[in-house]
Amino acid sequence: MSAKLNESEVIASCEGCWEREIVPALHDYIRIPNKSPAFDPAWRENGHMDRATSLVEAWCKAQPIPGLTVEVVRLDQRTPVILMEVPGTGDDTVLLYGHLDKQPEMVGWRQGLGPWEPVREGDRLYGRGGADDGYSSFASLAALRLLHEQGVPHARCVVLIEGCEESGSPDLPAYIDALAGRIGKPSLVVCLDSGCGNYDQLWITTSLRGLVQGTLEVSILREGVHSGVGSGVVPSSFRILRQLLSRIEDERTGRVLVDALHVEIPEERAAQARAAAGVLGPTVVSELPWVQGGRPVTDEVAELLLNRTWRPALSVTGADGLPPVAGAGNVLRPFTRAKLSVRIPPRVDPRAAAAALKRVLEEDPPYGAEVRFHVTEPSAGWDAPATAPWLEEAVNRASRTYFGRPAMGIGEGGTIPFMAMLGQKFPEAQFLITGVLGPQSNAHGPNEFLHLGMGKKLTCCVASVLADHAARAR
Repeated sequence: MSAKLNESEVIASCEGCWEREIVPALHDYIRIPNKSPAFDPAWRENGHMDRATSLVEAWCKAQPIPGLTVEVVRLDQRTPVILMEVPGTGDDTVLLYGHLDKQPEMVGWRQGLGPWEPVREGDRLYGRGGADDGYSSFASLAALRLLHEQGVPHARCVVLIEGCEESGSPDLPAYIDALAGRIGKPSLVVCLDSGCGNYDQLWITTSLRGLVQGTLEVSILREGVHSGVGSGVVPSSFRILRQLLSRIEDERTGRVLVDALHVEIPEERAAQARAAAGVLGPTVVSELPWVQGGRPVTDEVAELLLNRTWRPALSVTGADGLPPVAGAGNVLRPFTRAKLSVRIPPRVDPRAAAAALKRVLEEDPPYGAEVRFHVTEPSAGWDAPATAPWLEEAVNRASRTYFGRPAMGIGEGGTIPFMAMLGQKFPEAQFLITGVLGPQSNAHGPNEFLHLGMGKKLTCCVASVLADHAARAR
């Protein structure tokens, strides 16, 4: 089976499209602070989501792709989605997915960089949301444009771009139901919102962790009191919170202690982690911004990869009740509130995990304190179905053609709620989950960047896989 794409023409056309059209559009996109609704409750009034949606809509409508339709769909008071359709050959459908909402600013951007000001340094385009996941709309249509330029057939393609992925995609199920007839039944799902182990080859995501987020609040007093009066009599709310966290995590090792959050790791996924460790080696550790002398939880690279893909992990991502150091007096504070982010493995029921955490944290509170764990909507993880031979061959051909190296499979530690939804809705579909979030790209954090060389080659690979999908034996 041959995709019949002219490699040199594809590379040259893709380079031109990215440099002349996509990169300038991404500069404009990065400047829009279209934070996801979880981080901007007044997103409707602020209008940033509409600005970003209009920017993407206008760029996509201008693409010279025969039969392309682009529509912004709005349901009730939900964030909008962009629905695009490109007709193809046969009765098959491919669904391409991305999102245009962003994480909040975060602090710690190095001098000269910021979340809402694009800065290009060589192959790195800095700014919030370029890599996660603003480029996906442009790259999806650019891949289809490459096929049309060479007259290479592809199946009917539907592109769906949502606006609340960073909030857990709460609006998406309603859109999937409302647009079911227009989406159809895809045999291939392409998602460009994931990561890559390096920028040297195509990386296919084989699993994603789920997420349970919640706010743990400990109250022991009605109001703060002088520490000279209260300390030694009143247990500090911070110490009680520490005790509670020790119920769910071993602070010496980081192991989560709640059995309901663990699964047996499939041997196939363990083998993929070992293979990826052989390719990535010490870069799994060195890509992270350690302080001088900082070190990982283990020196076994394969175990580190499994830790971040198939084992639960706790992060404390925020806190209330703690005044800034400069303004902190000698006061025993009445409460401490912490935001907990617990990554859960694929195949763990997120609601059962949330219920188990709530039970362990709230039962028998120390010193009779008031303890409440308020859980937000939990998200399921995802484990890819067995890869069809045609897709395995197609991704390897694409990677060797445009990167010069074979494709690799690896699990990712993040969450893409849409994948779990689609896995349940279309159990027979194949999945090409990939992305540009590689070493030091730092999605969600300061100094986020999009690796432009990776984006260009990934676009070529998507075009190649779409061509092979249309030509596969059925």
